[in-house]
Amino acid sequence: MEDSRHLDALRGLMRKYKIDLYIVFLADEHASEYVVDAYQRTRWLSGFTGTNATIVVTEDDAGLWTDGRYFIQAKRQIADSGVRLFPMGEDGVPTVEEYVKDNLPIKGRMACNGKVITLSDYDKYLDIADSKRARFTLDRDLIGMLWKDAPALPEKKVWILEDEYAGEPAAEKISRVLYEVSKEGAEGLMLTGLCDIAWLLNIRGDDIRHTPVPMAFLFLSEKKKVLFIAKKALEHKTRKYFRSLGIKVKPYESVYSFASKLRCPSVMLDPSVINARLALSFRDRTDLICADNPTALMKAVKNETEIKNTRLAHIRDGAAVTKFIYYVKNHVSDGNLTEYSLVQKLHELRAETLHYLDDSFDTIAAYGPNAAMMHYEPDMANDVRVEPKGFLLVDSGGHYLEGTTDITRTIVLGELTPEEIHAYTLTLRGALRLMSAHFPEKTLCQGLDVLARGPFWDEALDYRCGTGHGVGHISSVHEGPNGFRSRITEANPACELKAGMITTDEPGLYVEDGFGVRIENELLCVPDTESEYGRFLCFDNLTMAPIDLEAVDFSMLTEYEKKTLQEYHETVCLTLKPYLTDDEYNWLLNETRER
Repeated sequence: MEDSRHLDALRGLMRKYKIDLYIVFLADEHASEYVVDAYQRTRWLSGFTGTNATIVVTEDDAGLWTDGRYFIQAKRQIADSGVRLFPMGEDGVPTVEEYVKDNLPIKGRMACNGKVITLSDYDKYLDIADSKRARFTLDRDLIGMLWKDAPALPEKKVWILEDEYAGEPAAEKISRVLYEVSKEGAEGLMLTGLCDIAWLLNIRGDDIRHTPVPMAFLFLSEKKKVLFIAKKALEHKTRKYFRSLGIKVKPYESVYSFASKLRCPSVMLDPSVINARLALSFRDRTDLICADNPTALMKAVKNETEIKNTRLAHIRDGAAVTKFIYYVKNHVSDGNLTEYSLVQKLHELRAETLHYLDDSFDTIAAYGPNAAMMHYEPDMANDVRVEPKGFLLVDSGGHYLEGTTDITRTIVLGELTPEEIHAYTLTLRGALRLMSAHFPEKTLCQGLDVLARGPFWDEALDYRCGTGHGVGHISSVHEGPNGFRSRITEANPACELKAGMITTDEPGLYVEDGFGVRIENELLCVPDTESEYGRFLCFDNLTMAPIDLEAVDFSMLTEYEKKTLQEYHETVCLTLKPYLTDDEYNWLLNETRER
């Protein structure tokens, strides 16, 4: 928990610069989901450690907005900070924009750091300011002025992802992207998304924790290709590689002066990704063409090499997770297991796996009531002992040279209540329904979400998050545009499912101060069949690890659901046999036997 001294100091600077309302975003200059420590400004101000946060501060109020994954966590972490929680999407809770409009005085002044607000968000807030005849300035990084010991930006070494893992040379990708740029009527492209740049250039890095990408900006046109990146991040091999692609290298921070001096009639950019300060640097001399980054859909549809490799990554990862479940089941009665020790154990098992690079996010190992917090992370200083009763929810993943994984298993440790069994079975039914879906081409991701939520909705239950997200390839574990959501929103626009997309299937049920249940597999969209109604698609399970059957009320399952579950487990057993010891394999056969 954070006390209110930081908030008091911020208000002091607001008074000094005559700012009535200040917005603090949990964001970097690239609209990344996960940001490096240097940009953890909402955490510095409030103590909240979640990955989605916006704080609005006025002279007499301060609010933090976050989504349903973090309601419980945020309420606890900001208790003494002077900041109050605004749970997004709940009845009666204003949006950030509504709050700003209601609290910005007529002819007042609003401000934020222009490098960490996207162009699209800037335009929305500018409209609000205009409606109040107020000023909106982007040149006041007040948190930066106050946070004297803020960490420096990382400058980790960049490495090249060879074609045997990338599946397509960077030169070919660049040609494809520039063709799409020309179709939009633009001559240049300003690319600022870190995962987009890493995918396009077939490079990876280690600047962001658990997201193997470097901090960089990239400008592309037929005549000019410039990468803005820290000098220390490059070695002779990578410099030579960029020269072979016709790419000049300039210092990371010089992108703003470059944009202000660029002579290019038209530049394409994605207003939902590019930061406002950079976008506004172009406006005096360049026509800006706002459109989705062409790389977004390209990297979402995996090529044959990526698919072949990611299958292998999931098999190896599934073996590590299966060994972990075997370990938990056989040692929980010893009385020595804790949440944090289990995080370490799973990490060790993954690290022993061929071509392991890193975990794909901080492992969630949540016992009992802690699992009700969707993104709970164990704390070594306040470690929780795991007992032989109830549930242990483990959400984890790994990066390998072959691909990225994300898997959740809710493990039965002992005696369960009827409520826990019922919740687990509903969750399993939702997961099975979605993984066994067959659907026509051009079906929207949002159109399939109901398959997973249906069993919950039938009982007037729900979960405050999406059902699934796209997964990057040795990149961000959360990567759009595909994702299963119950609503189409500005943040989650409509997206057609296409063969080659990988999306997670992870329904769950979370009871505050009680328990949490989630089951998650990664699904690869593949061609299915063709009929008089057109071409159909379906899903192929990539995740290879057992689903705990001890908590299943089989009387609730349909015959089709039972068949789907049994066929999945038969595939898991056959696939993992070469990777397990005899004892582990015999245990797996018993755990997954038909009930």
